[in-house]
Amino acid sequence: MCTAATYKTKDFYFGRTLDYDCSYGEEIVITPRNYPFSFRCMGQMQQHYAMIGMAHVAQGVPLYYDAVNEKGVGMAGLNFVGNAHYETSTVQGKDNIAPFELIFWVLSQCATVGQARKLLENIHLVDIPFSQELPQAQLHWIIAAKDEVIVMEAVQEGIRIYSNPVGVLTNNPPFDKQMFSLNNYMNLSPKEPKNHFSSALPLYPYSRGMGGLGLPGDLSSQSRFARVAFTKMNAVSGDSEMESVSQFFHILGAVDQQRGCCEVGDGAFEITIYTSCCNTQQGIYYYTTYDNHQITAVDMKEEELDGDKLVRY
Repeated sequence: MCTAATYKTKDFYFGRTLDYDCSYGEEIVITPRNYPFSFRCMGQMQQHYAMIGMAHVAQGVPLYYDAVNEKGVGMAGLNFVGNAHYETSTVQGKDNIAPFELIFWVLSQCATVGQARKLLENIHLVDIPFSQELPQAQLHWIIAAKDEVIVMEAVQEGIRIYSNPVGVLTNNPPFDKQMFSLNNYMNLSPKEPKNHFSSALPLYPYSRGMGGLGLPGDLSSQSRFARVAFTKMNAVSGDSEMESVSQFFHILGAVDQQRGCCEVGDGAFEITIYTSCCNTQQGIYYYTTYDNHQITAVDMKEEELDGDKLVRY
């Protein structure tokens, strides 16, 4: 499964882990302003904001897992199996978008999260898979910029948009239940614990470094949400790019998945295939992979953003 997070120092950072048992040939993909994108129901978009992110390119189309546009708005799709609901037919007067098109639809034309909110008021997600080889993914989405973070979910009851004050998203359950679960951890503290169990018992901290006592440590999405939320909300770093990026990777490192710890059937195991961190204001996309923890950076603004061909790394 996956975890997405935001972090703010002098600049604003957005990224995610991709946890799965196999790779689909992900690449860092820069889509320039004049790349023609053909939507299944909404025609072709000839000009739009440039963006950078991690994508699987199929038939020349960037299928983004996460991306940030040149205006500083980031978006990522995370698995939402069993809860995601897409419509079987189009509706006249609505923006009929296939789920695999949604990141491009939003980032191509929204310079703020407020604009994304407005755009999503007319969205109608249609159950159109990209191809037979690439079946439909059941997802929900986090959309973030320096001034606001939201979550979008398409469920049986309709489209739901939530404000996201913690700036974190994992998988199931729906986001409002993820947020509610944090009530279970309101006693957590980065400070040394004190005995609240009983004044009749001589309980005491038995070692150094017992901050965060009681934080869940399993790999379930609910536990990962609580762990990254606590880590992110208490993280401290300097404002420099090196300190900010380093701290971001440490935040998501709290939910790193190691091969062998999360079996998903037939001897297959989920691992953290990649971890990303994008400086949304500078357009620099940083990433690590399971086998290489050296941080690599790709700067969108070093490329020709007025072009019409994908730039792929």
